[in-house]
Amino acid sequence: MTSAVNAVFDPGAEAARATDAILRDTLHGTHRGVVVDSPPGAGKSTLVVRAALELAEAGRPLMVIAQTNAQVDDLVLRLAEKNPELPVGRLHSSDSDPYDKALDELPNVRKSAKAGDLAGLDVVISTAAKWAHVKGVEPWRHAIVDEAYQMRSDALLAVAGLFERALFVGDPGQLDPFAIVGSEQWAGLSYDPSASAVTTLLAHNPGLPQHRLPVSWRLPASAAPLVSAAFYPFTPFRSGTGHGDRRLAFAVPSDGSSPDRVIDEAAESGWGLLELPARHTPRTDPEAIGALALVVRRLLDRGGAATSERSPDAAPLTADRIAVGTAHRDQAAAVRAALAELGVPEVTVDTANRLQGREYDVTVVLHPLSGRPDATAFHLETGRLCVLASRHRHACIVVCRAGVTDLLDDHPSTEPVQLGVTVKFPDGWEANHAVFSQLSEHRVAWTS
Repeated sequence: MTSAVNAVFDPGAEAARATDAILRDTLHGTHRGVVVDSPPGAGKSTLVVRAALELAEAGRPLMVIAQTNAQVDDLVLRLAEKNPELPVGRLHSSDSDPYDKALDELPNVRKSAKAGDLAGLDVVISTAAKWAHVKGVEPWRHAIVDEAYQMRSDALLAVAGLFERALFVGDPGQLDPFAIVGSEQWAGLSYDPSASAVTTLLAHNPGLPQHRLPVSWRLPASAAPLVSAAFYPFTPFRSGTGHGDRRLAFAVPSDGSSPDRVIDEAAESGWGLLELPARHTPRTDPEAIGALALVVRRLLDRGGAATSERSPDAAPLTADRIAVGTAHRDQAAAVRAALAELGVPEVTVDTANRLQGREYDVTVVLHPLSGRPDATAFHLETGRLCVLASRHRHACIVVCRAGVTDLLDDHPSTEPVQLGVTVKFPDGWEANHAVFSQLSEHRVAWTS
């Protein structure tokens, strides 16, 4: 009895059990769909590649649907790495530069803008947008939909006639599908075209098998509990590593400045909050942007080295292993300009939307509510904060003006309640409070 209570969590065994159950339902189940929820860094792409390989090896040709060309090309490269002999089709657009030129070096990959040219191949991969234009072909027996929560339901409807059964894999905690038009007129309806493919699928097929991947291999032990509790309360997960498995160290000691102090705090605890004085500011707050750029500059100047379970040797913290995340494109542009002035052009700087699915050793984030006079639905979006807080393997440093918790309390949600709409839980108000409760323990006051 004691041994059962004190059983040690084995992340590898737990992940393997979950994967085996998913593949069993995919290859041998009778349902037309299988849904897999995956937290950040749990191995969505690894699962997609393995499922595709096992279906192909079982003599079941399949189509794979991803949401962007970058995702498609990445999956093609991963499949070729795992099985260089597997015939793979890359269905692309008629644009002048439609795919990653690295695919030209792979003899097993056939590329075409016409689905008919790829008929008979074991695996054919393309974007949902391209698949929507494919007509007059024999339906595939199987399909895999990657990043299914970022696919709108109208996009799923457009391709549903191309396959008989499908595996849907995605992250329910990240940003909802993007729509450029208002969708209020469909709110609460089972056929809401702006809802995610998975939401609509389950609304019409509640009996489909649903699985979850229980381990994040990206997030460290310092981050997984917070991200799980704040953004995945109904599908909890754990880190695949322990508190002593990763370490971030710097060759150059701190100079006592606030950027160096928050860097040291983040290296020690996994989190750092660099807090500027409370103030309402323009969206591209010059002082906050400058502070963020200085943090990145000092991360590089201090000769950081990251040690992890991947290798016994420390890996240098180079510019390509650091990312800066913002809520808006104009903020990202301002950060790039500030970094260029400090001689740091190579660091990835992008919005949460474009950072989805990517991974770095250290991230530096401009909080979406920093300096704002109000808390709008856009800035309270749980998926946006989830993406920004879950890209790192070692540490996340948040730059923000003081007063966010007061702002949250002064601006309760005013969004209209719509009948029939599944409430997204937790809401942005609650998630922000949970994150700030953690960050407040790692606060460093900004001093210019």
